[in-house]
Amino acid sequence: MTIIEEMARKIRIDIIQMLAAAKSGHPGGSLSAADILAVLYFKEMRVDPENPHWPDRDRFVLSKGHAAPVLYAALAERGFFPTEELLQLRKTGHFLQGHPDMKKVPGVDMSTGSLGQGISAAAGMALAGKIDHKDFRVFTLLGDGEIAEGLVWEAAMAAAHYKLDNLVAILDYNGLQIDGRNEDVMNSAPVADKWRAFGWNVIEVDGHDLEQLMNAFELTKNLRGKPSIIIAKTIKGKGVSFMENQAGWHGNAPSPEQADSALRELKGGKDHE
Repeated sequence: MTIIEEMARKIRIDIIQMLAAAKSGHPGGSLSAADILAVLYFKEMRVDPENPHWPDRDRFVLSKGHAAPVLYAALAERGFFPTEELLQLRKTGHFLQGHPDMKKVPGVDMSTGSLGQGISAAAGMALAGKIDHKDFRVFTLLGDGEIAEGLVWEAAMAAAHYKLDNLVAILDYNGLQIDGRNEDVMNSAPVADKWRAFGWNVIEVDGHDLEQLMNAFELTKNLRGKPSIIIAKTIKGKGVSFMENQAGWHGNAPSPEQADSALRELKGGKDHE
């Protein structure tokens, strides 16, 4: 098992443990993005946990802010704050809120939660980097239900207009949102064609294949004159069999018994629902 594979597994374990402790939160879309965050924080991004506000760091914006558990787990495993803090998720008096807060959580570059605004902020960061002649890159993770927001497409249009080749969006394309299948709630297909029409470089990958993800990020480094989006086909609830492809696990925390079952599965045990 590679370091990144192990980190993706640890992130998933952290997600289950913290949501079970909080008794609330969003497991489905956090688990689907674990491999993406593992590649970003343990391979791709230039960050310094000892200096979270380093001016030359790469930036990450969790546009789908409700998936905060996957970001918190990645930050903790990367060393931005102790992993013990994860068990204080959503607890009064602690800094890990239900959505990321840039004023309280080390390593969080933008407070998010209102869908569509994250990619807009990321585009602004990327434009600022261009104006300041900085070489940092900006990464933002979108949900596939989120792209029904008009604000997303305003940001997409602006990013292409300003030729923000230092901006990389990743779409967590798991096909489900809180109310059911995307195609039933608000059909956004054909997704890749839409982003191409808006002037973006589009790369489609299996969002759970670490090699494909790493290669995709590598391809974005040499592209000039346009932003990139990696459309990552994922499985909502990935890694926990009874949560996989179930819209009902979008925003429901596991019971203690369900958490035990999920953790046995993630840790390699045979006993799971």
